[in-house]
Amino acid sequence: MFGYSNHCEAFVEYLQFEKNASPYTIQYYQQDIDTFFLFCEKEGLQGIQDISYPVIRVYLTDLYEQRYSRRSVSRKISSLRTFFRFLEREHIVEANPFLSVSLPKADHPLPDFLYEKEMEKLFTVSDLTTPLGQRNQAILELLYGTGIRVSECTALELHSFDFTIETVLVMGKGKKERYVPFGKYAHEALERYMTDGRPKLLAKGNQSSTKMFLNARGRPITPRGIRTVLNDMVKKASLTVHVHPHKIRHTFATHMLNEGADLRSVQELLGHEHLSSTQIYTHVTKDHLRKIYKRSHPRA
Repeated sequence: MFGYSNHCEAFVEYLQFEKNASPYTIQYYQQDIDTFFLFCEKEGLQGIQDISYPVIRVYLTDLYEQRYSRRSVSRKISSLRTFFRFLEREHIVEANPFLSVSLPKADHPLPDFLYEKEMEKLFTVSDLTTPLGQRNQAILELLYGTGIRVSECTALELHSFDFTIETVLVMGKGKKERYVPFGKYAHEALERYMTDGRPKLLAKGNQSSTKMFLNARGRPITPRGIRTVLNDMVKKASLTVHVHPHKIRHTFATHMLNEGADLRSVQELLGHEHLSSTQIYTHVTKDHLRKIYKRSHPRA
């Protein structure tokens, strides 16, 4: 081995306890670090001290030859820059070789989202007489009604919900809590599931659980389980689009902004730390743009 595993373990502890990083963030850091040091081993480097700017340039070339996107390359370099900053702080290396590496300009494709008619189709496919159908409808209504992440959805507990004021307490990235409102459709779907479907699913698990959403075996549902649920809905709705949980989040933000919500409010609802993360949603649909033009221009 290249001899970086101990340093990586210390770095993970630093991310967990000092930076309060999420498990997903830590997983990406570890993948990026492992990929880089695997490359270093193949290049015959003997230790961390052998890593220099020319080595990194060869690594970048290797990534581009493997057809990584500019965004992926930028993330990998950013991860390694943070890792070596930590090593420099711990006096394991004298200098951070990644400081002199400029990040490639990332592509900024518009977020993919669903139109309202496509969403309407998804809301009609669940069999509301069955426990799983009730659960699926509640998940879809909640994801679209709040814009929460799939990981935040699976982490929700029964006590996270306040039905009196129609809000849910969400644990976001970096263990940051936020209250998110939900509407009457999500309210109705959740109450139907909680009073009928959820107790029936829970009975199959032979154990208690305080998680809101359960799988067919009565255990807490996973993010992968929710993706499967959405894929099944798409098939039943005969939609030709690909739907994933984050696409529902994109749809929530796009529809909110299209209907006049301000950017700061949407940032708060999504749990974005920086406004720049929310600004990718400032595009509007062609139909909406046409309506604004027809309504606003004197000669339209």
